Amino acid sequence: MRVRTALLALLLPAAVLHAGKPAARKHAAGPVRTAGEAKAIAERETGGRAVHARRISLNGASGGWEVDVRMPGGEKGWRCIIDSDTRMVHTKTRLDRDGSQAEGPVRRIQGSR
Repeated sequence: MRVRTALLALLLPAAVLHAGKPAARKHAAGPVRTAGEAKAIAERETGGRAVHARRISLNGASGGWEVDVRMPGGEKGWRCIIDSDTRMVHTKTRLDRDGSQAEGPVRRIQGSR
């Protein structure tokens, strides 16, 4: 009887602590399915505000997203190509404020893996 009481006294606090934990946030898995997800990835990569996203064909199966990002207080922005399968920025191209490519050579930055 004393052993059961002692065992219960040891296990009860552990059960209470375990029950109080918040549910863990699940990481996104699978291809990018919505424009909102694509915009969030582009904003995280560039630090700007995504204003437009459209679906494009890229690398076969799942395709990708083209997202225009405007930089706050800046004259230029970025056009990001996001691979739906890897959820990473495939390329970034510098843009003028009106959405056309910047003058001079196009600066293209390849995504790293």
